Amino acid sequence: MSTPRMRFSIYPFIWLAFSGGGVMAAIFLPILAFLFALAIPLGWVDPPTYDHIAAVAGHPLTFLVLLGLFPVILIHAAHRFRYTLYDGLQVKHKGLVALLCYGGALAGSFATLVFLGNALTA
Repeated sequence: MSTPRMRFSIYPFIWLAFSGGGVMAAIFLPILAFLFALAIPLGWVDPPTYDHIAAVAGHPLTFLVLLGLFPVILIHAAHRFRYTLYDGLQVKHKGLVALLCYGGALAGSFATLVFLGNALTA
C-alpha cells in the first residue's frame, strides 16, 4: 500500500503571516497609541528629537526589527480589511479587492524597505 502524496499549499504561510501580524499589532500598537496620543501631547513624556529618532532608525538592528514587523502587520491589516469588505459590506469583486488589499500591503512593505534603507544609509 502506498502513502498518499501531500500537495504543497501556501495557505499555512499566509495564516502564519496573518497571525504573526495580529500578535505584533496587539503588542506594539497600543504602546504607540499611548505614547503618541496621550503621553507626549499631555507632556508626561518628552518628545524625541529628530536626531534621536534618526539615530535609532539608522541602527542595523532596528532596520531588521522594523523590516520584519511592518510587513506582517500590513498583511494582517490587509486580510482583515479584505474580509470586512466581503462579509460586512458585501462587496462582490473579490479578485479586485484581494489585489488592492494585498497589493497595498506589498506597496507598504516596499515603502518600508525604501524609507528604512534611506535611514540606514544616512
